[in-house]
Amino acid sequence: MIINTLKSKLICLFLLTATLTFGQSNTSALLPLPNHIEQMTGKKNFAITPKTIVKTNLPEQAFCLAELQRILSERLDWDIPIKKLQSNAKSVIELCTDPTMKGEEHYTIEVSENKLSIKGNTQKALFYGLKTLDQILLGDVCNTANRQIAPIRIDDEPRYGYRALMLDPARHFLPLEDVKFYIDQMARYKYNTLQLHLTDDQGWRIEIKAHPGLTKTGAFRNRKTGPNGPDNGFYTQEQLKELVRYAADRHIEIIPELDIPGHTVAVLATYPELGCTHTDTLPKEMGKTVNLMLCANNEKVYSVYDDIIREIAEIFPSSSIHLGGDEAAIEKNWTRCDRCQLLMKQLGYTKESQLMNYFFGKILTSVGKYGKKAMLWCELDNIYMPANEYLFDYPKDVTLVTWRNGLTPKCIELTGKYGNPLIMAPGEYAYLDYPQLKGDLPEFNNWGMPVTTLETCYRFDPGYELPDTQQSHILGICGTLWGEAMKDINRVTYMTYPRGLALAEAGWTHMEHRCWDSFKERMYPNLMNLMKQGVSVRVPFEIVRNVQ
Repeated sequence: MIINTLKSKLICLFLLTATLTFGQSNTSALLPLPNHIEQMTGKKNFAITPKTIVKTNLPEQAFCLAELQRILSERLDWDIPIKKLQSNAKSVIELCTDPTMKGEEHYTIEVSENKLSIKGNTQKALFYGLKTLDQILLGDVCNTANRQIAPIRIDDEPRYGYRALMLDPARHFLPLEDVKFYIDQMARYKYNTLQLHLTDDQGWRIEIKAHPGLTKTGAFRNRKTGPNGPDNGFYTQEQLKELVRYAADRHIEIIPELDIPGHTVAVLATYPELGCTHTDTLPKEMGKTVNLMLCANNEKVYSVYDDIIREIAEIFPSSSIHLGGDEAAIEKNWTRCDRCQLLMKQLGYTKESQLMNYFFGKILTSVGKYGKKAMLWCELDNIYMPANEYLFDYPKDVTLVTWRNGLTPKCIELTGKYGNPLIMAPGEYAYLDYPQLKGDLPEFNNWGMPVTTLETCYRFDPGYELPDTQQSHILGICGTLWGEAMKDINRVTYMTYPRGLALAEAGWTHMEHRCWDSFKERMYPNLMNLMKQGVSVRVPFEIVRNVQ
């Protein structure tokens, strides 16, 4: 305990020293960096006094108003009354929707001598403006201490409309409050999507009322330990609905992920008859048994998953459901399955991989029936294809996510050619489960993953320097945190930050405004603030050592 306390104090001192190396101003903690900033030199500061009021056209219950009051209380130790629009006060904080502004995430901040104004077309835009205000107050320490804000004008909206992080409670379960805590940190940096990986070989983490056995068996990998993680646990439907509401207040959409047809041992441990003919009698041990798949020629598979998708659609209002589709061990399953081989002959297929079309054709029918669209990992590697020849046969309304190291340029090319929307999560830049430095345990020993440093993450250009016409189908970015080596929320946030700050800027800020040296300066007050909020972060000592 004494060693840990001393370590924490040394880390705080180290970060404070690094922060003080740089000048403090109303832009020194802005992250992600806004796309247009105008410093209003020669103007007087806006001073917050007992006569200052909040002027708004928002309803009283609007979450943005509570968020504004939280920021003012936390940063300035000040409670300010909220008034109607017609107020004539001379010191005003204005928080108003403006229907003339274009873009649901477009906001402006203008600070003058008598007014701090935040405007946007939607409450979502206002929320992002408030997050930027919070960082203005965080970075401009001296003015904030005197309850003043230096004049500035910011006109900002994101480069990409899709900015996601992915959590993996299937491998190691994360209790509901921990996921809420993670959402709070995402919201600070204008992420707007949480992909929740709910099923895999290691666990089934969502209640399905039509099939209670899925959680009765599939949610308990180690029955000798407790029911709430890291090996065991699941979310009830009411808990997930609560989580959806919590995220929605913070303008974050939750996209559920059910991995099929591979990564399904937790399903097969409950319903072995859903597997192929040669695997249904095999013992299944969650977390140790791998490479088993759902059978492509088994009507019960499709009826069970129709029930699952129906209930998922009722819980999550998101437009999409992620269905995985990656790392399918076809040769060990469909190639050896009597039923799958019979189906191949009936359909005239020559390769077992073609059964993916049949399988997802039936699954996507259920997805569409319940008003959703599908997302899949973009899988171009295939053991049946010759070198440099890629199987690409996805329906156009399926959004794909690129992930395999080195294959992203080809994935951009093919999705553009065939008209599929694309999300960028290339392993070499966006896999946040990869170790951050050589020897950084336990991730460094997790199946020999490559090192992805903070600077590598920051250098990520989601458009891969392509002309606009060749990247117009790219929707945005996703940072992934596969949970094999992350047993609790502290390790999850440690692996996320500060690299999650770099990815936030990659998703929001246009390349011409991005600068590694500037990012490093703006990162330090944010790391200090995260630690103050109780967030476990990795201090990038290797970068600080190079600061002069």
